[in-house]
Order: sequence, then structure tokens, then C-alpha cells
Amino acid sequence: MFLVDAFGRPLRNLRLSVTDRCNLRCQYCMPEENYTWLPRRDVLHFGELCALVDVFIGFGVDKVRLTGGEPLLRHDLPRLVGMLTAREGLRDIALTTNGVLLADQIDALRVAGLHRVTVSLDTLRPDRFKQLARVDALDAVRAGVAAARRAFGRLKIDVVVIRGVNDDELSDLIEYGREHDAEVRFIEYMDVGGATRWSPDLVVPRRQILAGLEARYGPVAPIADVSSATANRFSLADGTTFGVISSPTRPFCGRCDRSRITADGMWYLCLYAPNGIDLRAQLREGAAAEELKALIASIWLQRCDRGAERRLEFNERRTLVPIDVLRGNPHLEMHTRGG
Repeated sequence: MFLVDAFGRPLRNLRLSVTDRCNLRCQYCMPEENYTWLPRRDVLHFGELCALVDVFIGFGVDKVRLTGGEPLLRHDLPRLVGMLTAREGLRDIALTTNGVLLADQIDALRVAGLHRVTVSLDTLRPDRFKQLARVDALDAVRAGVAAARRAFGRLKIDVVVIRGVNDDELSDLIEYGREHDAEVRFIEYMDVGGATRWSPDLVVPRRQILAGLEARYGPVAPIADVSSATANRFSLADGTTFGVISSPTRPFCGRCDRSRITADGMWYLCLYAPNGIDLRAQLREGAAAEELKALIASIWLQRCDRGAERRLEFNERRTLVPIDVLRGNPHLEMHTRGG
């Protein structure tokens, strides 16, 4: 059975957060000093996560991305990967990580059946990394990138581009990606969740990213793609490819087929959604798979979310959630709902 929402968008991609904890404190995600964490008793165990995935597979979901927080902080994550790999219907199991712990876990993840890895890396400069992430861990991330290349051959590198912070490193990151068989994806700074210090002045739009790269490398050619991927992909003259995720200035809501489940079982239909659906309560109250399936179907069929497009329609862009509201509801945080 395949589901489509009110705008004809299918349910195909599931982002599964396994923890809300993180070992970095990046400016664009966790800029504040203190945070409210999900109660550990509420965090789903692996069997519960897989039970939910089974229901989504029944609707045609064939891609799962493990996120956090930092997913490698979740104890015994390769075991969960192995449990997911055993499920028929999943053709793609990916991981997004900050890379700090990746070198130590990469082989176990590969053996367990993980298909792809994306590493977040916003700068190649040690002093700038420490300023951005508030942790001196660039060497560990570099080691993680090298380990991912060794284990998988290819990987992706995500870069959040912030004006006046790292927008002078775009070509350096392209070169770094070349050296490590990694496709770099530049992400416009987004006004979601915990981005409490976001400002439209800090956003480097796609057109400026492309113009900067063209000034260095010459003409940049778009790559035709009919998939629901978040990134628009481009090619340099020598065949090097890269992507740009431009949600703030060129939203992709019209083809969005993804939803996300937090570590404690809240299901969100849109990254900008103020509220989620509590699937944990259904599970722990003994709901059968068919009951969960009926609930999920009824909600997705009515889905009309287009959060990024609505944000773009605002005459005055501002931080999505004030800090006092965030402190009262950790589910509004990007590090909770999996980005």
C-alpha cells in the first residue's frame, strides 16, 4: 500500500532519530548554554524503533536515515543497523553524523549493513571549528571522513554555510571533498528549531554559492534529477559534483516525501511542524501494528505541510521559535527532531 498526502506527495523517506544528545554545540543548531533533554525512560529501545519502521515499510518507505543529536552516541548503534538491514523492503540505510566518533565505529557499521554515510563538516580550519562547534575536535572528524572513505569508498559531506563565518571556504571544501571521494553539499543556514541566533543576513543563498564557485572553477552545470532529494546537484567542468540545499530561498516542499521520528517516538510530518504525533504512547499502550498503520495512514492522507514555503512567504523573516518556548518544549529543537 502506498500513501500520498493532500498534495500528492508519497510517504517514502523516514528519518529516525536515535538520541537527542550531541557531543558538539554548533552555533546554528545548539547555540545556547543549557538544554532540556528527553527523559531517558521515554527513549525508544531498538525493538520499538524497528516495530515502527515495519509499519512504515508497509506503506512503501524504503529509505531510512539514522540521525540525532549525534547518533553515534547511542550505545550499540551497529546492532540497530543490523536489525534494520534484516528487514525486507529497505533498500537504503544511511547515517548522518558529525564524525567525531566515526573512526572507531565505522567497521562495525559497515559489517552490520549500513549503506551510506554523511559527515557534517563546516570548516577545515581548527580555530574556526572550535569557535563554531565549541569543541576542539576537527582532527577526530577528519579521521572519521578518512575512515568512511576507506570503508565505503564514497561519502557525502554536509556544510552549513553562514555569511562571515565560513563562506570563504567553499572552494577549499570542494577540494577536500575531491581528495576524499566525497560529494560536498552546501546547506543554506536554516531558521528552524534551535537556530535562536538566526538572521536572514547570515544566509548565503544558492545563487551566491554558485557564483562564488563559478568565479573559481568556471561554468557550473546543473544535473537533471527527478528524485525527491533535498539537494540540487551541479557539476564542475572536470566532472566534480556537488549539491546545494536551499530550503530558505528555494524550498523543495512540493516534492518532500520525508517525515521524521524523534528518539522518544514523536512523528513529525515537516521539519517546521510545531506539533508531532505521539507514536510511543500507542506502542507502549499495546497498539497492534494494524492500529498504528491506520493512525499513520489517516494522518499522512491529510498532510498539507509546506513549512519552508510558508516561511518564505513571511514579509519579515525571524527566528522560528523563541528561546523561552524552546526551553519549555525540547521537541522543537533541531537536535531532537533529527534535522
